Amino acid sequence: MAAAAPATLPVQLAEQPRLLKLKEMFVAKFGSAPKFYVRAPGRVNLIGEHIDYCGYAVLPMAIEQDILIAVEPVKTQVVQLANTNSSYLDFSSSANNIQINKTKPLWHNYFLCGLKGIQEHFGLNNPTGMNCLLDGTIPPSSGLSSSSALVCCAGLVTLRANGKTLSKVELAEICAKSERYIGTEGGGMDQSISFLAEEGTAKLIEFSPLRATDVRLPSGAAFVIANSCVEMNKAATSHYNIRVMECRLATKLLSKSKGLDWKKMLKLQDVQVKLGVSLEEMLTIVEEVFHPEPYGTEEICKCLGISLEELRTQILTQNTQDVSTFKLYQRAKHVYGEAARVLEFKKICNEAPANAIQLLGELMNQSYISCKEMYECSCPELDRLVDICLQFGAVGSRLTGAGWGGCTVSMVPTDKLNNFLKNVEKAYYQTNVQRLALENNSLFATKPGRGALVFVEA
Repeated sequence: MAAAAPATLPVQLAEQPRLLKLKEMFVAKFGSAPKFYVRAPGRVNLIGEHIDYCGYAVLPMAIEQDILIAVEPVKTQVVQLANTNSSYLDFSSSANNIQINKTKPLWHNYFLCGLKGIQEHFGLNNPTGMNCLLDGTIPPSSGLSSSSALVCCAGLVTLRANGKTLSKVELAEICAKSERYIGTEGGGMDQSISFLAEEGTAKLIEFSPLRATDVRLPSGAAFVIANSCVEMNKAATSHYNIRVMECRLATKLLSKSKGLDWKKMLKLQDVQVKLGVSLEEMLTIVEEVFHPEPYGTEEICKCLGISLEELRTQILTQNTQDVSTFKLYQRAKHVYGEAARVLEFKKICNEAPANAIQLLGELMNQSYISCKEMYECSCPELDRLVDICLQFGAVGSRLTGAGWGGCTVSMVPTDKLNNFLKNVEKAYYQTNVQRLALENNSLFATKPGRGALVFVEA
């Protein structure tokens, strides 16, 4: 199943108000009709935060909110992009000469990432030009993967416009790599779930090689997403890339302490695999090897037996060269602990004991505490929101996505759902003018949705 290409569905536009409206806006904008439409969903990660780039499995599901693009391939080699949201400006570029500006993560640059990834994969010398009109329902910078959904959508648009085909897995891998053009050192979860998601099931996503396994969620609970209304843009801040680097440095120091070839080791999972021990044993090793105080660059150089110059040029990335201290103990402890929680979460879903909802809720709560205390990727508003959600009936609540803003995801017994939504709205959104303005799209229960699709007019 996973080797299949994304599905193409014939649709009656009259029965699809959103597509029909998009078509009308497209005709008004470009003077001609779109030939096809592509949608890619956002996602919510239920558990497994900041571990995909360390090599570990994660457990997301696609949500109903998505990016939808109407497309008309054209004879000129020009790509014209427009957005139904007037705060996102039009953009056009030669299809042959894609320039991605890393200093400003503007919306069109994410489209260009997907475009460039497909062009480079096929070595397209004369790529097709296109007119594209985009409509998005994923709240931006909310940790629900609006940017990755846009990269995936653009990748699929470019693939179809140029008459090429790829499997969902190949598409996910290309889009995960191509999002790095904008400077985000992500791990591949977002792109994988955007392509591989299926309705009604969450997925355990494993890497190298990429594979997705169905995880059936318990029927007696709903997952509710609540936006803190604090925007966090991974590409625009250094927090995210510093964490990636702290995990890489922890990998190197752990490897060195165990006599492994540390220069070849890049991810925390590599150490576990090479040592052939369990995640629980890795947590013990972290306690033995690292001290909780931050490590300065000098101490790191001393541990690895390298010069500061070698550290800067061979290990640190451009955007982490000015960082002087790194927390290795805390980050490694979070990663190995979180990786174990993901596997436990899947096991409980599979075995479905009578108290499954309670057990899953506890894992989500432990994940949140680790994200807050060990990974330090929460913020006061997220902390407040998690407290409110737990107070009004969630059995588990945690931040989701990169953190430092964005959303929480809470597991709520279905019989408490309506009261929960009312109370959270009152306690978090109606106490603040700015949040009140954003509240329509900020609090919703969600079900596992389907992955990326192409629509053509029937």
